[in-house]
Amino acid sequence: MSTRTWTRAPARPLRALYLSSPIGLGHARRDLAIAQELKLLRPDLQIDWLTQHPVTRMLEDAGELVHPGSAWLASESAHIESESGEHDLHVFGAIRDMDEILVNNFMVFNDVVEQTPYDLVIGDESWDVDYFLHENPELKHFSFAWLTDFVGWLPMPDLGEREALLTADYNAEMLEQRARHRRIRDRQVFVGNPEDVVDESFGPGLPNIREWTTTNYDFAGYVTGFDPPTPGEVARSRREMGYGTDDILCVVAVGGSAVGEPLLRRVLDAVPLARARLPELRFLIVTGPRIDPATFPSVEGVELRGYVPDLYLRIAAADVAVVQAGLTTTMELTAARVPFLYVPLRHHFEQSFHVHHRLQNYRAGRRVDYDDASDPEWLADAILKQIGCEVTSLPVESGGAGRVAAMLEELL
Repeated sequence: MSTRTWTRAPARPLRALYLSSPIGLGHARRDLAIAQELKLLRPDLQIDWLTQHPVTRMLEDAGELVHPGSAWLASESAHIESESGEHDLHVFGAIRDMDEILVNNFMVFNDVVEQTPYDLVIGDESWDVDYFLHENPELKHFSFAWLTDFVGWLPMPDLGEREALLTADYNAEMLEQRARHRRIRDRQVFVGNPEDVVDESFGPGLPNIREWTTTNYDFAGYVTGFDPPTPGEVARSRREMGYGTDDILCVVAVGGSAVGEPLLRRVLDAVPLARARLPELRFLIVTGPRIDPATFPSVEGVELRGYVPDLYLRIAAADVAVVQAGLTTTMELTAARVPFLYVPLRHHFEQSFHVHHRLQNYRAGRRVDYDDASDPEWLADAILKQIGCEVTSLPVESGGAGRVAAMLEELL
């Protein structure tokens, strides 16, 4: 009889690759919260991140593992900024014109997953990976979860019939891909609730967006990425920022790209007029990681800051805010019950339709057209009218990150 004994090889640790959209910082905050919840459920799980600046900065500050392949990704944010005008971004057109970037970034992704056996890939609006996996299903050898906070390309009315035809064509291609290769997305998660999906058509002869999404997606509720700050935390944040109890604070923020610079300059023009009527009004203008605050003039009563890692605390400490119509920032304001003005980028269908629809559901914020904000007197008056007004918005649910993590954990 043989006396040879066998030693079982140690089990390979579980690994996940997280793809977080680099266009702004909103995705990063919620993705980080989801990843942290997922690691609580599976302490044996290692999560690597494949993404770009400015998301990498937030992740590194949080001690997360950024895959070295991230350095080979072509910049989506730089492309989006190059396509923008004065508070104007035809985002659908910009995405249509970034094929080289999407192909490059998918090839980087494919090299990464070929070299490392990942059990799970999580794509938060990683359009390149989702599209090319559907076109090349033989390349999928991992569980794949798809996250998004909007469904459906929508045409801007002033861009005419061609725009409507193109968006419908893109929607039809997505629907056909999903019908043909349903195994590509092992889980589809909508960050929100069914009523947050627009009640519109994908296009002539195509399904209703809300009905199709409700049938095909799991819903997690909104993911804020943080616990609502307590009154004590808000008071401490104000003290740390140097604001007294008599100060009235207006926070101005435009997200993680450089597209919002013109709006910041318009607010600066309105500051002296607003402070002439309300001297205790002070402004904290957050330019984000891709706009240098040193390029703006010094204005009395204004503090200019670049990247702020705990922006949600600054927002919660505000008496009023002026922001772009980015979903994350507007929902943080909604959760904090702070009155705010939001100014959608012109020709940005997501901000104009999807985000606006959701904010209407929550009865939050006042929409402002950029053309109206061109008059400093008008903008100063609009800011002052928001101060002290009754906030009647609906509460934002909590626990969304944990709900998404539980859905992802089932794929491991």
